[in-house]
Amino acid sequence: MTLNIKRNLARSEVLAAEAVSCLNKALCHLKDIWEEIGIPEDQRLQRTNVVKSHIKNLLEMMIQEEETLKKKLISSIQSCCEKMEKLCVELQVPVFEEEAGISMLQKEKNIRTQVDFLTTERAHRMQQLKDLLEQDRELCDILCSLPYGIVPDSVPSLEQLKDFQQHISNQNAEKERRHAEFKDLKQQIILHMEELDHTPDTTFEKDVVCEDEDNFCLSRDNITALKLLLCQLEERKAENEAACETHREKIQQLWDRLQVPEEERQAFDEHMVSSKKRNLQALQSEVHRLEELKLQNICNVTDAIRSEITVMWEKCFFSIDQRHAFAPYFSEDFTEELLSLHDAEILRLNQHFEDHKVLFEGVHRWEESWRLFQELEKKATDPARFTNRGGNLLKEEKQRSELQRSLPKLESKLKAEIDAWENEQGREFLVNNMKFLQYVEEQWELHRQEKEREKQERVNMSTGILTFSMFAETRAHTLSSHTPNSTLRRASHRVLQSDVIPFFSTSTQVPAVRTPGGSKPPHPRWRDCNKENAAQVKGSPLSGALLTPASPQRNFSMASVASTYSEFVVIYPFSVVSLVTE
Repeated sequence: MTLNIKRNLARSEVLAAEAVSCLNKALCHLKDIWEEIGIPEDQRLQRTNVVKSHIKNLLEMMIQEEETLKKKLISSIQSCCEKMEKLCVELQVPVFEEEAGISMLQKEKNIRTQVDFLTTERAHRMQQLKDLLEQDRELCDILCSLPYGIVPDSVPSLEQLKDFQQHISNQNAEKERRHAEFKDLKQQIILHMEELDHTPDTTFEKDVVCEDEDNFCLSRDNITALKLLLCQLEERKAENEAACETHREKIQQLWDRLQVPEEERQAFDEHMVSSKKRNLQALQSEVHRLEELKLQNICNVTDAIRSEITVMWEKCFFSIDQRHAFAPYFSEDFTEELLSLHDAEILRLNQHFEDHKVLFEGVHRWEESWRLFQELEKKATDPARFTNRGGNLLKEEKQRSELQRSLPKLESKLKAEIDAWENEQGREFLVNNMKFLQYVEEQWELHRQEKEREKQERVNMSTGILTFSMFAETRAHTLSSHTPNSTLRRASHRVLQSDVIPFFSTSTQVPAVRTPGGSKPPHPRWRDCNKENAAQVKGSPLSGALLTPASPQRNFSMASVASTYSEFVVIYPFSVVSLVTE
């Protein structure tokens, strides 16, 4: 920079020297001309003064012009500096720092260029602000929200513009969300109004249903009002559906009780599905009609309700005493009051079942498993099961073992559920007017007694067969020894064979019954049930087996003939009586 200045100064001095030299040459040339012309000396002095005055004026004019230019540059620099400082304050940018050692012209140019840039930036920001304010105003009209907090006449900073743009973006997103929510709510409201046969009657409802969607104000209050309107319509719809469902149940119940023909029911199918206003009115009319018809058929309807009560008694495990407690059930005086008592009782029983539904269903599952177990127990002692060739024997044995393990688990689970229910309700849960475990123990005890009874019958039958066999042999020996005629002895032998032996099948063999449960110790309640099997494994005689060795002709089993000795006597009385009498 310094080098350039020095060069410029040297060049200026050279130019000044050249100007002085040109002036001197010009004056010398004028002097020569004046001498050649012969202008006197005094005139030459005058002419020289004129040249001097002219040159002086010209130089003064030039200096004045340059001074004026200098003042303009100074004024421009001052003005631009002031504008620049103001713009920097408005735009919130740092003030432009000038370069040191530059000319006035360069300084003025630099400052003016910076002012032009700042002015353009200011105009751009103000246009952005104007556009954002317009968008914000439109969104505020649509969303009924407050304007964005910014001064519209001040120049915003870049950070303020960025925040304002983000606000507009959020507002647009909120607008789209509310518009989508409005469309969804409007669609649901229209559907509910159609189902309820409801015509918009308020100004708000008309604005929602009838006006253009773009004209609807998406304010928070309006969206809340839409939700409230939809909630009210849903409640009305739910009330209608509940009322319709109640009427349908009542109608179905009355149809069954009054034995209404199927054709008449099918004609009413439309109203048994839809729940619109007209359907509700039709259902109400049908209930009214059936109630009047019910009063005309009190006797039949009461009998129908009694059948329902009997079913509920079974489902709720009511004992005989509990059933007899409802005395109207046994009344023959069929009146409207008696019918009302039966209606109230069936409602009470239904509610009682619903209150205990989980527990009753658990007891029913236990009873079903118990019934299946008893059936499998009977099959396990049936000699005919060994004739099976389809693999059912192994399947039944596996199923019986599974039930033997699962029944106690089911009882424990039910006991825990019942204990929890009793603690919550503060009262006892009864099955057949007794506590569940007491009921279960009673069933097991009945089962044990039945097993003991069957075992005793088999013991009695085995004893009877042994006595009969010994009697038959003695009788045959007596006949043969007291009959001299060989023909008569052969006849008596044929009588014994034809009357007795053919009835005892030699093809049926009774194997020892396997004790279920494998090596796992049986549940205490099962030990009595397995005593008979354990006795068979140890060598005790099976049903129908002889205690003494028998000849090949007498190797038979009574299980294929009769289950008890008394049945055997009833089936074969001739053989027994004929042998005894002989």
